[in-house]
Amino acid sequence: MVDISRGSALGTSGASELFQLLRDGVPRTRASLAQSTGLARSTVAARVDELMQLGLVTPVADAASTGGRPPSQFALNPAARIVLAADLGASHATIAVSDLAGSPLAERSERLDIAQGPEAVLGWMVEAGLALIQQLGRDRHELAAIGIGVPGPVEHSSGRPVNPPIMPGWDRFDVPGWVQQHLEVPVLVDNDVNIMALGERALAWPHVEHMVFVKVATGIGSGIISGGLLQRGAQGIAGDIGHVRVARGADVPCHCGNRGCLEALASGPAIARALREEGVAVHSGNDVVDLVKRGDLAAIQAVRQAGRDIGEVLTACVSLINPSVIAIGGSMARAGEHLIAGVREVVYTRSMPLATEHLAIVQSAAAENAGVLGASMLAIHHALSPEGIDALAAR
Repeated sequence: MVDISRGSALGTSGASELFQLLRDGVPRTRASLAQSTGLARSTVAARVDELMQLGLVTPVADAASTGGRPPSQFALNPAARIVLAADLGASHATIAVSDLAGSPLAERSERLDIAQGPEAVLGWMVEAGLALIQQLGRDRHELAAIGIGVPGPVEHSSGRPVNPPIMPGWDRFDVPGWVQQHLEVPVLVDNDVNIMALGERALAWPHVEHMVFVKVATGIGSGIISGGLLQRGAQGIAGDIGHVRVARGADVPCHCGNRGCLEALASGPAIARALREEGVAVHSGNDVVDLVKRGDLAAIQAVRQAGRDIGEVLTACVSLINPSVIAIGGSMARAGEHLIAGVREVVYTRSMPLATEHLAIVQSAAAENAGVLGASMLAIHHALSPEGIDALAAR
């Protein structure tokens, strides 16, 4: 039975807690809500009425009835509010307006160098976001929250990037505080891999409780979902597998100052470097992907080996976390099955049979949309929480 008896900003009604049963979008009757919560029908009716006054809940098609008048059903109204979602990459930025179900309503992408600094990049984000809201004919006061993903470590409690290697000028910058000077709503910030994990799960694996999303691009990182929740760890850097040591690369230097890091062996630039040492004319991970798509044997073998190296680290993750799904994304995932085949080869061979019996290792279904979708989910999860609903009511 769900305990929703606590008070809230909606008076002492507990309507924000009742809403947690309705936010999944599944229609429910007053009777079913009363049965789930143990509350009196009259109490449930009063709380549903409050949520309808906020526009967060709406009547839907009546349920089947055994006789007499069918009972009315209620569910989340996705159009009640909107959220802004920003996926800020090293050299690109995407911003979208989504409804409360995470469905994108409008989107805009631009090439934008994160090294321009926080005020320039966030200024673009605010301006572009307001333009999209206006384009949709919506009001900025309908905005419930903003989710932002950035390509570097983030102290989740404050939303501040911490020592981000490719984000000069961003260290300890108060991202939420700066944005809230222009848009007075909650601002949630996380690293790009965590939001990609949220996006992948929302799109392809909504009922999976344990999964790992691995981004293989200029760097390598992972987002971990366990028990249905994103796991950030004590300081927000859980999943930083790119700097786990791999035996094969013992003498290979990494930009972090250590040697033998996975990122120094299996990232896009690392694969390109290895191919150049063999005399292949490539300059970047994108060049490697192009060669793989053209069937170049040396590139295919290099990508397969990178997959094996990633698989070596993921074998430890499988033993520690026991996920049901490992999704591989990022720009190098465009090399397709060759990268994933290397991962599978090692993980399925070296992990315990029980751990891999039902383990799916797959290419990301959300692909390049994972980041902006995950940023919207970050904002929505906050906006629809009991605290978020209370804040909306107070506004």
